[in-house]
Amino acid sequence: MLSSRTLKFGQSLRLGVAADGLALLRVSGWPRAGVEVLAERAVEAGAPDALANGLRALMTEVAPRGWPVSVVLADELVRLWQVPPPQGATRLADLQAAAALRYQALFGAMPQEWRISADWDTAHPFLAAAAPQGLLALLETLAREGRFHLVEVSPQFVAAMNAWRRARRPGAWFGLVHANVLSLAAYEGRALAAVRTAVIPPGADRDWLEAHVAREALRVGVGRPERLQLCGAAPAGWASSSGRLKFACTLLEDDSADWPLHVRLARTGMDT
Repeated sequence: MLSSRTLKFGQSLRLGVAADGLALLRVSGWPRAGVEVLAERAVEAGAPDALANGLRALMTEVAPRGWPVSVVLADELVRLWQVPPPQGATRLADLQAAAALRYQALFGAMPQEWRISADWDTAHPFLAAAAPQGLLALLETLAREGRFHLVEVSPQFVAAMNAWRRARRPGAWFGLVHANVLSLAAYEGRALAAVRTAVIPPGADRDWLEAHVAREALRVGVGRPERLQLCGAAPAGWASSSGRLKFACTLLEDDSADWPLHVRLARTGMDT
């Protein structure tokens, strides 16, 4: 059990939340970076109240009173989409309305049970994310009851993009590989053009990657990238090698550590 007495300078907790499991980590950034797995818990995906019961049980087990906690939500729990700002938009309310209308067009209903956040921008297309109101309310309730500090709640892809934002090179697309899913942020120049996800087939090699990126560029209506920068558990064979001329591919992370899946989720967005 943790207590405020065990909290040291530079330490925090990271909670990974997926439909089928949870992981809670203690992260120390000073004087030496390190990660300690405090708890993992399997969840029966799709079962009523299973995720809520799992979160309550995990927080009761660890009791992180007084600790700052950052939460990373698996992308299957959230919805991500790109929003072009309406012409002449000057107010946040204009952007919020545009995001809600775009959500309705993509997902077939207004986001009444979802909470939308975004990198609001009146001049350029921006990324919006929606998380279930019930899940966010549960996390807030657990923070009040357990007296810990809920610092932020981020979708995994957003956490990864923010962590590697400064590393993105001109002309590059950004991608995340997690749980056999490839998520791509396609750019046109500096502007975000779309976010696309696809299941990675077994044995997918560099040829598959090149064909997939070419198809996505056509679907989005932008040119093929000069470079693809990937984080997460990307196959080593996807990295650039001699003779590969279609685009370069950089793996941003050393994937040698054998982290369990939900621990990987919780680690997403840690200082790079």
